[in-house]
Amino acid sequence: MEIWPAIDLLGGKCVRLQQGDYARETVFSDHPADMAKRWFDAGADFLHCVDLDGAKTGSLVNEQAVRGIVEAASGKTVQLGGGVRDELAVRRLLDLGLSRLVVGTAALRDPDWFAKMCEEFPSKLVLGVDARGGMVATEGWLETSSTPATELINRIGEKTGRCAAVVYTDIEKDGMMAGPNFASLLQIENCSPFPVIASGGVSSLEDLRKLAAQGTAGAIVGRALYDGAMRLEDALEIGRSAGRTS
Repeated sequence: MEIWPAIDLLGGKCVRLQQGDYARETVFSDHPADMAKRWFDAGADFLHCVDLDGAKTGSLVNEQAVRGIVEAASGKTVQLGGGVRDELAVRRLLDLGLSRLVVGTAALRDPDWFAKMCEEFPSKLVLGVDARGGMVATEGWLETSSTPATELINRIGEKTGRCAAVVYTDIEKDGMMAGPNFASLLQIENCSPFPVIASGGVSSLEDLRKLAAQGTAGAIVGRALYDGAMRLEDALEIGRSAGRTS
């Protein structure tokens, strides 16, 4: 199971939000590249980043921070979400050296476009499914659509087989240190033709063990690492053990 430490960017800083609320922000570092280096030095092979400003505005805002993170990665996998809404943005961000891009709002608005981009950039695009009450949220979680998360995944799966993964975030669990929504995640895994990466609520090593036992392909870990509730080294060992026993 892949373990993805998370870096959320807001105003050039590394922050965490609670339930996607921009008014409930905690700043953990003024230097995101240093934080990225910390996670890679601890053994991470993957890093999940979100441009929170970009998610609201629809365009890349924290480019300088992203460049620093990519440099710190030294070739390891970095995926970025937030504001990836047209082909120009896809090309520009991949040219920065990012490994994968997470697309949410644009995929919901135009599944055909997203499928076309997956075909043009195979295994480079990830479907970002952020759900509130089972419905897909958009615009940096500021709006909630009437589309069920499972319906969006099915729609994309019918159009392309070249989506790299699905990042599924239960907004109500995000940043709350209360554990993932295992039931809704299992529902997503059962319907998805793509690997599913769990996001939101992972707060303990036991949460990771449950995800691994459930067959989840990956887990994004944020606040639990920053608050010291778990060590990345221990999380990575659970991920490796899942691979050995699967």
